[in-house]
Amino acid sequence: MDALVTKTADLETPAERDPRWARVVARDRSAEGRFFYSVATTGVYCRPSCAARRANPKNVRFHPTIADAEAAGFRPCKRCKPDQPSLDEQYAAMVAEACRMIESADEAPTLATLAKAGGLSAFHFHRIFKAVTGVTPKDYAMAHRTNRVRDQLSRSKTVTEAIYGAGFSANSRFYEKSDQMLGMTPSDYRAGGAKAEIRFAVGECSLGSILVARSAKGVCAILIGDDPDALVRDLQDRFSRADLIVGDAGFEEMVAKVVGFVEAPALGLDLPLDVRGTAFQQRVWQALREIPAGSTASYADVARAIGAPRAVRAVAQACAANALAVAIPCHRVVRNDGALSGYRWGVARKRALLEREKAA
Repeated sequence: MDALVTKTADLETPAERDPRWARVVARDRSAEGRFFYSVATTGVYCRPSCAARRANPKNVRFHPTIADAEAAGFRPCKRCKPDQPSLDEQYAAMVAEACRMIESADEAPTLATLAKAGGLSAFHFHRIFKAVTGVTPKDYAMAHRTNRVRDQLSRSKTVTEAIYGAGFSANSRFYEKSDQMLGMTPSDYRAGGAKAEIRFAVGECSLGSILVARSAKGVCAILIGDDPDALVRDLQDRFSRADLIVGDAGFEEMVAKVVGFVEAPALGLDLPLDVRGTAFQQRVWQALREIPAGSTASYADVARAIGAPRAVRAVAQACAANALAVAIPCHRVVRNDGALSGYRWGVARKRALLEREKAA
């Protein structure tokens, strides 16, 4: 048996013994820019993802750079054009230009206008834009105008002036989503959220101190840490102009319910939530809530689940921005290799939560 294995290994070419060959066979786009390969019989060098017919591995050599391949006498493949920006780079540049168009326009450009500027069909452009940014062009424009509204509300004399100054063509179009975008009415936001009441209480659990805060809409923060005072300061930073009110005995019962869920996840957590974030963040957070207790998913899995497979980094950032520990279970997201990555409230707590869920 050992002799057979040795004989099989001897039949492999140097290229096949190189781990980069598997990337070539898979036409792995994630390997773009990491290496190039040349084919002796054609005299060309290619990207790992080249769609041309697979070369005979005995004719293949690997090169760390374009300069190395060309110094060896090979010319760029006319199909994959390795000496030009990759397709991903071209798409990224196109989407960046589309974002600038959206940001500089008084009225949000139509999908057809953006697609025409990018030289693509509306369907193709929409798919590429969402894959690169994680949100649709419409959602991106809405998020940008929301930021403009926030800025205008702080500087304009009236709410109506701020809405029109931010590019909305009618008050009604803004008020349809104003509560979701601002977390409060425009008038309250203009006053710095001074009218909003946030009730909170700090409890203790086996993972440390835990702060639970609730607005009129629902639980808006669940923070875990070692220092109760630091948790309160974090809450104050998040709601700097709101009235923070220490919860009464009835409120502390809700805190006890959250603590009970941390200790025994099988109990479930049925509480109304006041989830505040961008359109993209909310899509990520909803996907996290759909991961079954006791299971995990990678950042790439979540990116695919929301239809934005290239937005892995943005998914990680959305997880880091989550202020509702355990209620929005970002602790269930792990690295591609299954290892525990950074967790806002500490990797040790992440491990403990996962272990409890698996044991439940």
